[in-house]
Amino acid sequence: MKKLALVVLAISFVVLSACSSSDGELDTIVLADAGWDSVRVHNSIAQQIIEEGFGYDTEVTAGSTAATIEGLRQGDINVYMEVWTDNIKEVYEEAIEAGDFEAVSVNFDDNVQGLYVPTYVIEGDEERGIEPAAPDLKTVEDLKKYPDVFKDPEDPGRGRILNAPSGWAVAEAINAKFDAYGLEETMNNFMPGSDAAAVADLVDAYEAGEPWVGYYWSPTAITAKYDLTLLEEAPYDEAVWEETKATEFPPNDVVVAVHKDFPEQAPEVYDFLSNYETSSGLTEEALKYMDENGADPEEAAIWWMNEHEDIWTSWVSEEIAEKVKESLQ
Repeated sequence: MKKLALVVLAISFVVLSACSSSDGELDTIVLADAGWDSVRVHNSIAQQIIEEGFGYDTEVTAGSTAATIEGLRQGDINVYMEVWTDNIKEVYEEAIEAGDFEAVSVNFDDNVQGLYVPTYVIEGDEERGIEPAAPDLKTVEDLKKYPDVFKDPEDPGRGRILNAPSGWAVAEAINAKFDAYGLEETMNNFMPGSDAAAVADLVDAYEAGEPWVGYYWSPTAITAKYDLTLLEEAPYDEAVWEETKATEFPPNDVVVAVHKDFPEQAPEVYDFLSNYETSSGLTEEALKYMDENGADPEEAAIWWMNEHEDIWTSWVSEEIAEKVKESLQ
């Protein structure tokens, strides 16, 4: 956004008092960026409406999941557009019970995540002349049979599975799956430095028709663009998940959350966020637009809002909607 300032959370939290007026109301609304594109798109959609419709300044604070959630709990962050609740279940439930922040709406709940391979690894791709490298691969546990297929370029004789980036909550779940399924017998657990690094690794392999396996999720531009297969695990079982993580990832309500003081600080924005609802498919449209057009999240947000005026205008009053529509021209 034209008023957006990116602040690296690991260096310094935004001081909330500097963003508040003397009567306790906010002058600047701070949103969280935990490092992936979909939250950046939803931030940009929300910022466009908050700035142009309601007249607030906005800022974005970036950091790891743990750091940004703590920022929300402490009030250094006001709004979090994508809290993946079951990825941080213990901390999330603790914060909700303590009243530190409030989930105001479900952004989307039709997401999936886990370990993926390009479908051609299993089925081949006749059009591209690719033979199936692992036609019997079905489950995550099966991966330990295929170190020769998913070769680690830095460790001959062993395979490599890309984990989530260090600092992401799901990385610990993938670590547990290595233990539960015995993957460490033949496979190395590789953590990329960032989501961008993981994407680059996957795209390079996919475009070359080479095998690849690693953690990913939807909604993303990658899952919208490429034919990927999610490897199977046992159906989600809460008791097993809590003990070993040897099941599917739990169903995730991805919620919009706000700090406990936000309803009084910006009640009209709170009402807007209470109506905020999309889906994985709608989110992937914006992410695919970013990928195909080399667009940034703000550009993708504006494109998405022009494409789906009927959706976002239902979140706000007609008066606010008209102000925002004028800004999109």
